[in-house]
Amino acid sequence: MAELIGDLRAETDALRALLPSPDDADWERPTPAEGWAVRDQVSHLAWFDDAAVLAVTDPGAFAALPVGAGSVDDLAAESRGMPPAELLAWFDAARGRSLEVFAGLGARERVPWFGPPMSAASFVTARLMETWAHGQDVADALGVVREPTDRLRHVAMLGFRARPFSFAVRGLPVPDEPVRVELAMPGGGIWTAGPEDAPSSVRGTLLGFCLAVTQRAHLSDTGLELAGESARAWMEIAQAFAGSPGKGRAPRG
Repeated sequence: MAELIGDLRAETDALRALLPSPDDADWERPTPAEGWAVRDQVSHLAWFDDAAVLAVTDPGAFAALPVGAGSVDDLAAESRGMPPAELLAWFDAARGRSLEVFAGLGARERVPWFGPPMSAASFVTARLMETWAHGQDVADALGVVREPTDRLRHVAMLGFRARPFSFAVRGLPVPDEPVRVELAMPGGGIWTAGPEDAPSSVRGTLLGFCLAVTQRAHLSDTGLELAGESARAWMEIAQAFAGSPGKGRAPRG
């Protein structure tokens, strides 16, 4: 948990350094997420950080939160009148509170969330994944190329473990055939998951896999090498995040 929280803190700092100054017009710049500007990416993270604190400290109040079909867009719209300085202050305060609360959790402690409850370790990993993924939207909007880090291993593990969910959320059966994943890490070495003798495999970079499972790039733009029908069937719908199937991204060019 200490390692996870430290990496979440580092990912938060990386996002914070990317954000425009409060008086910059780039807060209204459109991101690849349809209908969302840079400001909406930040308000989304702040709102769900507040929700995460409630999930840990007051499950009853958390259960009463108004999140249903279409309401994520509605929540973003509600915050659009907030000046950027206030939005930054909200994000900083919400993220700070969540980090403090997470530090008191045991790795296997169960935490309610939108969908099935999760272990605290998976819960914190999901917040890191969301921070990185929405940070990617901001980076794309601003035309910034981010250097990948080995923190992406957490996102990759979440994406690998979410393989059954990717099928279930679409009402599809999960293929019986296992999949091997082998990914080159930015800092050197290979990150792996799945049995070595699996007949299907996904190979490439840690960054490419994470862009695919967070649906921040079209599969054809990730450089991933897929072998076997099970690997392709999975990666075409891979989804590391909770909720309904995402729209994904169109191919570049």
